[in-house]
Amino acid sequence: MIKHSFSLFLIFILSVRIVSSQAFINTADLFGGSGEENHAGRLKIIQDPSIDTLISRYIMANEATYHDQGGFGMKGFRIQIYSSSNRNARDESNKARAAFMNRFPDIVSYQLYADPGYFKIRVGDFRTKTEAMKVFVQVSREFPDAYLVPDIINFPDVNNK
Repeated sequence: MIKHSFSLFLIFILSVRIVSSQAFINTADLFGGSGEENHAGRLKIIQDPSIDTLISRYIMANEATYHDQGGFGMKGFRIQIYSSSNRNARDESNKARAAFMNRFPDIVSYQLYADPGYFKIRVGDFRTKTEAMKVFVQVSREFPDAYLVPDIINFPDVNNK
């Protein structure tokens, strides 16, 4: 009987610990600034608490996606112009990137390495497939093996618009 009670108590303590370790974000916390310092007014949000749970899940899912890709960004498209794993793939990828930068100096290019030994060159940061297709038509004339790939792209620069 004591063993049974102790095991139930242990399971209860572990389950409370697991539940308490999850991060929870309130919607009111997303609107920065403290009301005491800026005296701009007060905002009272009246909503169902399950919305806060959904927002927290969305934020955690996106953080996991972007951290896995090596940084922050958003879903979009890039054009892959080179991919190889042969012995001199690093040198060939550098040559392909240099040729691309000479031909299209206004489009950003990225050199990537993926296991087991693939060197890739991807270019552009396109939010939509339509936006990528406009540039893809031009790029595919110079690089006939190019193709579109979905990727995590950098956020657009709002200062250049």
